[in-house]
Amino acid sequence: MTKRNLSFIVMLALLPIQVFSQAKNTTDNMKSFGSTGKQLSILTKDSETVMLHHKGKGALSHIWFGGDFKGYEQTLIRIYVDGEVLPSIDMEMFLGHGMGFNDSHAPWTTDKMGKTGSPSGVYNTFRIPFGKEIKVTAQLNSDSPDKPMFWWIIRGTENLPATLGGVPLPDNARLKLYKLENREFDPLVEFDMCDVKGKGALFLVTIAAKGLRTLSEGGERWTDLSYMESCIRAYFNESRDTLLLSSGLEDYFLGTYYFNRGRYHTNVAGLTHFDKEKNEFSAYRFHDDDPVFFQNGLRLTNRVGEKVGGQVIGNPPKTRYTTYVWVYQW
Repeated sequence: MTKRNLSFIVMLALLPIQVFSQAKNTTDNMKSFGSTGKQLSILTKDSETVMLHHKGKGALSHIWFGGDFKGYEQTLIRIYVDGEVLPSIDMEMFLGHGMGFNDSHAPWTTDKMGKTGSPSGVYNTFRIPFGKEIKVTAQLNSDSPDKPMFWWIIRGTENLPATLGGVPLPDNARLKLYKLENREFDPLVEFDMCDVKGKGALFLVTIAAKGLRTLSEGGERWTDLSYMESCIRAYFNESRDTLLLSSGLEDYFLGTYYFNRGRYHTNVAGLTHFDKEKNEFSAYRFHDDDPVFFQNGLRLTNRVGEKVGGQVIGNPPKTRYTTYVWVYQW
């Protein structure tokens, strides 16, 4: 056996030890932290209450909320990253977890979020990275009584990396929420749900939509729902070239035929509310195992109905939307 072959064999023998050593070193600097509130009456309508403030570097990995009071669904949760004055994440409790129209249906669960009780037991396991510090606050909706009993669990780990579909994200990746609230658009109008610059990846989209026409005003029922014919479009690099992310709005959320089978919840997408008589729905769609990465900006749009071959499908009504778009940026 030559010296060269012997060196190669020795190198292979040491490789498992080196890999184990690297893995050990990776976890040696990890330390979990968190905050828990049990039956505390500290939330108010006039100001934010700090539930967690941690200094260091790492990521949140679990948030859970409990309570039973008027306006619970619209409790405002804000997350400030690295000393922000304006929070990266500013969400209503239910909409931030994919639920529109204050729909308290439960239980339903997925890997990343769910709701186990009524009206509470709302949780998520989003990776929310930070580099210096992170602060989580809550503030009551204007209709809520002051200082109701409230429960929470917030947990994270120092030096925990953020990943998306198994892909490690850059060290400077930050999760941001873009909102469009109660905006009305006429038929066939295409509107932006987010328009971000730089590099990043789409993480989660929630849409709550209500067609502003009912059967009593004339027409066939299916045409009142035909705003769902809209395709979700992604534009990259400030280009007009389009990547269609769906063949219809309900299709984007993995539904079909205007959600004709009602609610469902999967790890990829789910329908959290559907009222055919009121012409409204809410749904969520994750993009971790179905990644949408961008290198020089992302503009994500929706449309009120759609045309095929120059012909309008159905007769889409004017529609009111609230949209939450979560994006990792770096």
